[in-house]
Amino acid sequence: MVAEVIGGILSGSLALLADAGHMVTDAASIGLAIFAMRMAERPASIERTFGHHRTEILAAMINALSLWLIAGLVMSEAYERFFDVPEIEGNLLLIVGALGLAVNIAAAWVLHASTGHSVNVEGAFQHVMADLYGSVGVVVSGILIRTLGWNIADPILSVVLSLLIFYNSLGLVRKVFHVLMEGTPHHLDVYKLCHDIESLEGVTVIHDVHAWSISADEELLTAHVLIDPDWTGDVQELLEEVRRIAYEDHKLTHVTIQLETSTRNCKERHHVGHLEAKSRVRA
Repeated sequence: MVAEVIGGILSGSLALLADAGHMVTDAASIGLAIFAMRMAERPASIERTFGHHRTEILAAMINALSLWLIAGLVMSEAYERFFDVPEIEGNLLLIVGALGLAVNIAAAWVLHASTGHSVNVEGAFQHVMADLYGSVGVVVSGILIRTLGWNIADPILSVVLSLLIFYNSLGLVRKVFHVLMEGTPHHLDVYKLCHDIESLEGVTVIHDVHAWSISADEELLTAHVLIDPDWTGDVQELLEEVRRIAYEDHKLTHVTIQLETSTRNCKERHHVGHLEAKSRVRA
């Protein structure tokens, strides 16, 4: 980062300074990710019965929004440079850009293995990838300026990289927004879950079904299961089988089931449309 700041000032390159700015946010995003993980390890309390797992999602949102802010600032500065293209030292730009590219490839390699398990780590990874794109742009810009004297390549590539950063962060923002809106976990087919439970002997219908995530690895289900009042089976065994279906077959981590023999005084009766379908076909 320090090398890119010095190199950007001496060479006059916006792309190099933007890449240095990305490195600042890389450090901040990784620090934020570590902080969120430490917070998530804290035990639940009477004030926060789910603990601090949601900190991970908030950290990922901060990372995503900071990426948008950086992209906007770079595009604003690039716009000014289209009308007043500065002289840029191509050799210095190319050397420092290549150094930054090597560092970012190493950082991306370290983070990549964990991105599928945490949107928090994915947020940090997206920061590093944005920085890696910036380093690629710096190197390409340095080559064009060094060989062809195209100083205009610097602001052009800065705009292209800003658009790439914005586009690549959209997926992360969608995931975070889905969790904050308590959307159904993407892997969960609620229709099939309901069908599987209602296929059990003794079960009449399942209703008041709610499934949502509080973090990338904490997915919850609450539901009311209506039992046939004339059924003579073991209620405890039935409850254990319902839980097994939710935990093992549908990979949920926190399950709360209420067994009922009547819907009298039960105000929560919606059934999420599963009575019309046994599974949900996803696009």
